[in-house]
Amino acid sequence: MKIAISTDSGMVAEHFGRCPQFTIAEIENEKVLKKEVIDNPGHSTGFLPKFFHEKGVEVLIAGDAGFRAQEFCQQYEIKLVLGISGSVEEAVQNFVQGKLKTRESNCQPGSGKGYGIKKEDGHEE
Repeated sequence: MKIAISTDSGMVAEHFGRCPQFTIAEIENEKVLKKEVIDNPGHSTGFLPKFFHEKGVEVLIAGDAGFRAQEFCQQYEIKLVLGISGSVEEAVQNFVQGKLKTRESNCQPGSGKGYGIKKEDGHEE
């Protein structure tokens, strides 16, 4: 299984689409086989869920994500785990152990403005 975590300086980033990086981890039999950090490939409407679907990611972990991002993840059958904070390492280990404590998204339209990368298609929510 592949998971992706919104990443900012080794911590789980608050905003899914605008984070500077993502950590992708491959997990098998409750063990992390491989981890890599990639730069955010771009933030435009629907792009990231499709990008991760094509990479075989089944779970996305973030602090928050907008309603449209949540819809796209559902469309691509990617489980979106929100309300996560702390280090990426801790998030990965808690996921592997089934201990991630989630919550509903508190993301409001436009709440990510000014954080991380800018939305490329101009559809600022």
